Amino acid sequence: MGDVYKEQIVKKKPTTKDMLIRVGVIVAVVLLIFIVGSIQFLQAFLIFIMAAVIFAAFFLFSYLKVEYEYILTNGVLDIDAIYNKSRRKRLFSGDLREIEVMAHLEDKMHTGDFKSAQETKDYTSGVHGKNTYAFLTRYKGKNTKVIIEPNEAMMQALGTVIPKRKFFKY
Repeated sequence: MGDVYKEQIVKKKPTTKDMLIRVGVIVAVVLLIFIVGSIQFLQAFLIFIMAAVIFAAFFLFSYLKVEYEYILTNGVLDIDAIYNKSRRKRLFSGDLREIEVMAHLEDKMHTGDFKSAQETKDYTSGVHGKNTYAFLTRYKGKNTKVIIEPNEAMMQALGTVIPKRKFFKY
């Protein structure tokens, strides 16, 4: 068997929570600028304080634009978060040959298996559909349910790595 390498990008869709955070940050910036502007001895620093607050808001907004990158290399699945197309953070790395089960998220036969999970990690676009799968594995000492959204090419690559008795395709 040859080397297996596949990668895929999944863009996370903005949620209601993300929108509320954006609105909250904008309201907080406006209120802070109004409060600082009304305090007499801070008015001399108003431009510096405004710049710092706007920079902090911009920095926070950049963390709300997330893409997940799945990288499958010889049985090891790495999942990275890419924030604002500029910063990357490794969220998960695990050997898929050691998973307990992988099935479609709505697979009724394996819901009992997934109930034993102590943690759930969702690395999808946020819209669960026909290509949303979950697998159960030990990660950092805990039974962890990992939810991913592989495309057809990634599914084929996963099928070559995960033992057939543990991989239940929809």
